[in-house]
Amino acid sequence: MQLIPAIDMKDGRCVRLFQGDFAAETVYATDPTEIFDRYLSFGAQRVHLVDLDGAKDGSQRNLPIIRSMVERRAAEIQVGGGLRTLARVQEVLSAGVQRAVIGSVAVTAPNDVIAWGLSVGFDRLVLAFDVRIDTSGTPWLTTHGWQNQSTTSLWDAVDNYVAQGFRHVLCTDISRDGALTGPNQSLYKEALRRFPQVQWQASGGVASAADLHALRDSGVAAVISGRALLENKISREDLQPFLPNA
Repeated sequence: MQLIPAIDMKDGRCVRLFQGDFAAETVYATDPTEIFDRYLSFGAQRVHLVDLDGAKDGSQRNLPIIRSMVERRAAEIQVGGGLRTLARVQEVLSAGVQRAVIGSVAVTAPNDVIAWGLSVGFDRLVLAFDVRIDTSGTPWLTTHGWQNQSTTSLWDAVDNYVAQGFRHVLCTDISRDGALTGPNQSLYKEALRRFPQVQWQASGGVASAADLHALRDSGVAAVISGRALLENKISREDLQPFLPNA
């Protein structure tokens, strides 16, 4: 399992939003490249970048920072946030980003996203699904910063995309995001049971080394961690099985 550090960028800074709320922002660095270089020193092989300004209003003011990180060529980079058109996806990929992360539009316009996959290659796209779990345990997709509730379940969405050739899916239980309450292990176990061919990326809730080991045992391909790494919640020693230079 690959541990992928996450860097969320807003107004050129490294921040974290609690459960996607732009009013609940914590600033961790005025220069995101400092955090990026720290993760490189830990031995990160891939970094997950989120352009929150792009997600909010479609702006591209963090693109120069992303380009500067790509130019280091020290880790693979996947980028999400505001990628709502094929042109934007192509722009990010042409900048040297390995994979573009597609969020709300993967729920609202699946036919468009399938066409993008045919254009740029299915391996260059990661489908990012944010889910809210109902009382029966069914994960329902949410969109637009978790404000809109979809009538499509995670299982139906993934089934549709897998049939077309997609293999990379990032799934976040929104109740866990930024809360340091532990990941939803049962969600990912069920995801692997239903779709073992998918390269699942788990996101949300990681708070300890035990969480990382449990996710590895569940079979997910990768886990994305933001706040736990930013706040040093996991010791360098405990990170070493997942980030060899930590």
